Amino acid sequence: MKAEEVLAALKAGIPVPADRRRPEVEPLPGIPAYRLTTPATRAGRTVLFFHGGGFTSGSTAEYFDICARIADACRAEVISVDYRLAPEHPFPAAVEDCLAAYRHLLREGYAPERVVPVGISAGGTLVLAMLLAVRDEGLPMPAAGVLLSPAVDMLFLGESVIFNRETDWLSPEYLAEMRDDYLAAHDPVDPLASPLYADLEGLPPLLVQAGGGGVLIDGIRAFASTAELQGVPVTFDYVEGMFHCWQMFAGVLPEGAAAIERVGVFVRRQVPDKG
Repeated sequence: MKAEEVLAALKAGIPVPADRRRPEVEPLPGIPAYRLTTPATRAGRTVLFFHGGGFTSGSTAEYFDICARIADACRAEVISVDYRLAPEHPFPAAVEDCLAAYRHLLREGYAPERVVPVGISAGGTLVLAMLLAVRDEGLPMPAAGVLLSPAVDMLFLGESVIFNRETDWLSPEYLAEMRDDYLAAHDPVDPLASPLYADLEGLPPLLVQAGGGGVLIDGIRAFASTAELQGVPVTFDYVEGMFHCWQMFAGVLPEGAAAIERVGVFVRRQVPDKG
């Protein structure tokens, strides 16, 4: 299936088929999270995964396919967090849950230099918020962070929000409603909500992956440039023409499968095989 066909199906509300491969899943004791593995999983490399859904929806169960693909590409176990959702639990509840999940891993003996948080869409925002909170609390930093189509500016000021409406399935109206539900009148430029406005010094290497056809691309591009200027090692993986979260459709979209493979290369580079 071509990218334009996937986009047309999304806009028409037609479910796009994907492999929906189910990894081995077990609850993680003590927190609302799950450990997911595939035959490619190797000990000693952990992806801490935060799902998307605009901070108002989503769960591990809806992200089995991409979790399995990430586990395969990274040759890692995936710990997927079912953080609290707005509007019942507005900002900063989701940030607190993601940070609590990382603290839990540290208490359980996970080596921070062997952990990489990966998030898609709202999950990418939460990766950045968690990293900022980890830094500010003086906790040991994970090896790196991976942001897939993140929302980095809750003001949504980029011109792409308007000009890319025909090449994405997100709309300005959806973004505004999502922001209202998530922030509940909180300041939209709070750094934990809009990492574009944060002091980013001290963050680990980041992979920032974004599609040129997405409505959020201007903000993502600005974030990548800002992070580099503040001394953060950034790999900006820009894919021409792709829409928001095209990685989710790796089962039918070659560009999605290729994007996840590049995530694997980055994670394995940051966390080499043991021995």
